[in-house]
Amino acid sequence: CFALVGLLWLLSIVGAREPALPRVDPAQAAAQFRATAQYQTYAPQGLPAGWRATSSRITGTKADGPVAWHLGYLTARNEYAALEQSNENPATFIPRMTNRDRPVGTQQVAGATWERYYRSDKKQYSLARRLPGVSLVVTGTASYDDLAVLAAALRPQRPGG
Repeated sequence: CFALVGLLWLLSIVGAREPALPRVDPAQAAAQFRATAQYQTYAPQGLPAGWRATSSRITGTKADGPVAWHLGYLTARNEYAALEQSNENPATFIPRMTNRDRPVGTQQVAGATWERYYRSDKKQYSLARRLPGVSLVVTGTASYDDLAVLAAALRPQRPGG
């Protein structure tokens, strides 16, 4: 009996695997977003090795806006970082995405000023930037340094699909 239980236990350990994370093609997701959004969109390009896109979600339509895009990543350090962008009023969009009403400071990223937000109970770090017609938020459990990598990788996309 002990040998059988030991064998079953050993097989359960060997057969146990981490759940497979979903994979998303960021370029394809960006193309879908460009086709849906009626404003200048931004997408990451040239992220470092080890960053894995795991989720993408578009809400709203041209006819029934605002249009928003969520693109989630696991960083090379296995922390979560997400790009959130929308043409929603920044006064409501940014606090909703950062879970904070006021920034805690600013950070320079690739020559641009981003507002820093932090929510300690969720270990949520965020960087936000308002541009004409669109708000960009990078947020997650990733450090400000990793979020800056994502923010610096954002490039304007050509209009249309």
